[in-house]
Amino acid sequence: MKKVSYLSSILIFIFLLTACKSKNTALTLPSDKSFVPLFEKRYGLLLNYSIDSMAMPRSLNGEDKIRKVTSPDWTSGFFAGNLWQIYRLTANPQYKQKAQQWTSFNKKESVNSHSHDVGFKVYCSFGEALKVENKQEYKEIIIKGAETLCGRFNEKVGSIRSWDFNKDIWEFPVIIDNMMNLELLFEASKLSGNQKYENIAIKHANTTLKNQFRKDNSCYHVLVYDTINGAVKKKTTLQGFNDDSAWARGQAWAVYGFTMSYRYTKNNAYIDQAEATANFFMSNKNLPKDGIPYWDFNDPSIPKSPRDASAAAVMASALYELYGYTQNKNYLQFADKIITSLSTEHYVLDSGIKAPFILDHSTGNWPKHDEIDEPIIYADYYFLEALLRKKAL
Repeated sequence: MKKVSYLSSILIFIFLLTACKSKNTALTLPSDKSFVPLFEKRYGLLLNYSIDSMAMPRSLNGEDKIRKVTSPDWTSGFFAGNLWQIYRLTANPQYKQKAQQWTSFNKKESVNSHSHDVGFKVYCSFGEALKVENKQEYKEIIIKGAETLCGRFNEKVGSIRSWDFNKDIWEFPVIIDNMMNLELLFEASKLSGNQKYENIAIKHANTTLKNQFRKDNSCYHVLVYDTINGAVKKKTTLQGFNDDSAWARGQAWAVYGFTMSYRYTKNNAYIDQAEATANFFMSNKNLPKDGIPYWDFNDPSIPKSPRDASAAAVMASALYELYGYTQNKNYLQFADKIITSLSTEHYVLDSGIKAPFILDHSTGNWPKHDEIDEPIIYADYYFLEALLRKKAL
């Protein structure tokens, strides 16, 4: 992808204004004022992207062709979420109007029992909407989505089932990504007063905490369980380099998921694990100096391996929340470093690229050679969320 020749987003302007409040950062305002119109052009492309329920933007390939998906795709809620978050950053009502329209397309996903990603699809759209508009409709859709997700819970295993494919070899797979969907359950309990959703979220988190981490506090991507006795049958991967490697986005999902779970439960075991895995990530010998990881910490091709900006964005957002609970300045400083790096010409897309994305250099699924080193919608979502969390500190 072509890059900009400046620090090119008003988001970094917003970020730096808030960052300068802290004595723990050396960030300074850029001298080149041209980043303001470049921001407006970049985000205008999100605003002007044609509304189409059959064309939710997911990623952009090397030929600048947008990969478009429909609501059943696990990434479908992020674009609406991005618009809601930009509205909160800018107060421009046009983003709110477009966010409302895009969000409506995901309503039916609240009853889609064939996917474990109800949280991503429903909460990243309707959850963001609820932060702006206190509508009963949004609350009911979130609660309905939580009820649907609970249908995938197995009491014997103590977890929510992830994928339905590979049933011939994976009896009951649980992926680390599933920690992210627990926010839907926690929020549904708050909205409804029904503790069932929170109880299931806690059981899933406890099972993950018990089984999914290695001694070095990195996590496995996939665990396969026996539904008869609840035992772990296999520890494996689908998106990492190999079964024993540390897939970068998986580590970020873990830190984010357990920090978020601590928010609702105040269970110290959750925050301890979040800190331990965050430290694994931040101190890893294969982490580049700019804080943006290679797609897998154990890829033998490093330093020629592709980066994953999405893993960095998820980690930055998680670390801002983790800092809020621990007051550990290392987390704040590392999150600041990530956001500073992602806000440079190396990662922000050129305003001339006519596509509704912010960041380049994310890696989706390396083993399947799918979405490698390109803009992916969820990187933008967690980047925006990180900016909002930084601003709120």
